[in-house]
Amino acid sequence: MSEEEKTAEVAAVEETEAAPAAKKARKKWPIVVGVVVAVLVVAGAGFWVWHEQPSFCNAICHTPMDPYLPTYEATPGEPATDKWGNELETASGMLAAVHRADESSDITCMGCHVPTLSEQIGEGISWVTGNYEVMATQADMHVVPEKSLEDLVAARGIEPDQFCLNEGCHNMTRDDLIKATEGMARNPHVPQHGEVACGDCHKAHRASVNYCSSCHNDAEIPEGWISAADDKKLVKELESMNK
Repeated sequence: MSEEEKTAEVAAVEETEAAPAAKKARKKWPIVVGVVVAVLVVAGAGFWVWHEQPSFCNAICHTPMDPYLPTYEATPGEPATDKWGNELETASGMLAAVHRADESSDITCMGCHVPTLSEQIGEGISWVTGNYEVMATQADMHVVPEKSLEDLVAARGIEPDQFCLNEGCHNMTRDDLIKATEGMARNPHVPQHGEVACGDCHKAHRASVNYCSSCHNDAEIPEGWISAADDKKLVKELESMNK
């Protein structure tokens, strides 16, 4: 047998042996792809679940969100610290803590702060580029400037009242609220002095404010709440720190 014939025979044998290996390799590709897809799906689902938890906000945007998580985890009736670093005798006036402690509710940050995709993308870009708006507090922390309900729902295109008055939270109307508190000496939900936004009194991450005390010195201040005068003082102090 000549050298050329031997070389051709060896090549034929090698090709025959390589063919099954190639077929086996091709058969493995669907398995590899399936495993990768499964891992991505599980990871994505896990990330989405975490995305819904309060710890997500605190972990991703840790600097401006750090002061907010403790206000959510606080226990009504016990001392706490608000988002501005003020020490409170009780967390009973912070709605974030009150809603979390409600056994009939499983509310999380995203339960109230329902973001739109465009809003999240915009905030992400602002954070990465260093243009995320924050303000200093007495506790040497930085927080997001306080927003009105109108600001909080602008991206969703709904009415400010719907931030609170909706099927997932307080399923009622303004008229329902008026009826619910009609037995009080002064009905806080009757707009006799013009309509007042829910957020003017009810605060989620700091002590709620009795707006009626702006005029009525004898207005009762609920446990954990503060008067309108004390509220103005706190806001003024914070503004002076950020001039």
